[in-house]
Amino acid sequence: MSPSSAFLFSSLLVLSLIYSHGNALSSNYYENSCPQVEDIVTQVITEATKKDKTVPAALLRMHFHDCFIRGCDASVLLNSKGKNTAEKDGPPNVSLHAFYVIDNAKKAVEAVCPGTVSCADILAFAARDAVVISGGPSWDVPKGRKDGRTSKASETRQLPAPTFNMSQLQQSFSQRGLSLEDLVALSGGHTLGFSHCSSFSNRIHNFDSTQDVDPTLHPSLASTLKGICPLKNRAKNAGTTMDPSSTTFDNSYYKLILQNKSLFSSDQALLSIPKTKTLVSDFASSKEAFFKAFANSMIKMSSINGGQEVRKDCRAVN
Repeated sequence: MSPSSAFLFSSLLVLSLIYSHGNALSSNYYENSCPQVEDIVTQVITEATKKDKTVPAALLRMHFHDCFIRGCDASVLLNSKGKNTAEKDGPPNVSLHAFYVIDNAKKAVEAVCPGTVSCADILAFAARDAVVISGGPSWDVPKGRKDGRTSKASETRQLPAPTFNMSQLQQSFSQRGLSLEDLVALSGGHTLGFSHCSSFSNRIHNFDSTQDVDPTLHPSLASTLKGICPLKNRAKNAGTTMDPSSTTFDNSYYKLILQNKSLFSSDQALLSIPKTKTLVSDFASSKEAFFKAFANSMIKMSSINGGQEVRKDCRAVN
């Protein structure tokens, strides 16, 4: 397939994803109804990041976790109510934070364009801004998502786990119309943020029936992690940064994978088949190649959409 026909094919795939989920997205959706929306959101994200440098990583992760369950419909923002436990209270999401930043952005947008911009779009803008503020690439976020009315904690088990192997990762991504290249590029989001011990303890304690530590984990990193995360009596929020430059969006994540110094089994798994291993090497050697791929894959992932309405309050259905 020539590069141009490959691009056309991937563009058509994105369009088919969008249409199969109902709402067609467009880059000029708010051109007349709320032209300043992106500037308003950027200002809120920038201010929040000045006060708390962990905000960008939190927003990027929040957007991923939203899109992987029912599409990018802001279902992750809904609060649990009555007998329904919402996504944000599901096991993989209890460590999500900075929801208040999205509330602040929504409030600022509502003051200028009431009842117009969905929480799902605000979260998609916020994730893009989070990457840009951290030194990463920018992209034009497709617009016109609607907010969903359903949020179930039980569905969070559909999120790809840090313990996943390649076949599990491949299945998780392909079910959402995402390719192996998308998998490798989007995993690069692990250049930002912090991980609790529970996400990588499988690699440093009782790895399998014969070995305590994952043999693919660099011994010096294994011993550091054992110190931070002992089997017993570990500190409540113990963990470590995802990479040494954890507030800078760069390609160091891929360099670490090649040195066997990545944190998660799912990161290490990217070396387990030739196609993804080649992409890891490509992204490790070229920040430009990574940035371009990441932006393209974010557009694709953020275009999986579901919802039905424009919420007035991001934490509750209308």
